[in-house]
Amino acid sequence: MISELALDPGFGSAIGRGVGAIALYAVVGLVLMVVGFYAIDFTTPGKLSGLVRSGAPNAVIVTAAGLVSMALIIVVAIYSSAGKLDEGLLSALVFGFVGIIVQVLAVRLLEWVTRLDIGRLIESDKFAPASVVVASAHVALGLVVAVAIS
Repeated sequence: MISELALDPGFGSAIGRGVGAIALYAVVGLVLMVVGFYAIDFTTPGKLSGLVRSGAPNAVIVTAAGLVSMALIIVVAIYSSAGKLDEGLLSALVFGFVGIIVQVLAVRLLEWVTRLDIGRLIESDKFAPASVVVASAHVALGLVVAVAIS
C-alpha cells in the first residue's frame, strides 16, 4: 500500500516566509556585527582588523568577545519580537546600534577606571590576562543590554 504525502496548502508559502526571515535576520546581524567591529576598531588605538589578521592574541580575544556580545543583543531582540518580522528586524537594528554605542562607551570607561591602556594591550604579541577583563566586560555588557531588551 502506497501512502501519499499530503502537505497543507500554505506549507510552501510558510517555508518561503521562514527562509526569507532567516535571510533578513542574517543580513541585519551581519551588518550590526560589522558596524560593531568597526566601531571598536575606530575607538581603539591601533588597527584592530590588522591586529586580528596577524593573530595578536589580545586583539583576537577582545574582538571575539565583542562579537559574541553583539550576537547576544541581536538574538534577544529577535526573540523578543514574538515572531513579528517587521518588529523583529527593527528591534534588532535599534537595539543593536544602541548596544554598539553602549559597548564602546563602557569599554572606554573601563579603560579609564582600570587605567588600562587598551590600545597597547591589544597590540601586544604576548597574551595579557587583562585582555580577559576587557573581553569579560564586553560579554557582561552584552548580557545586560540583552536582558534590558526582553
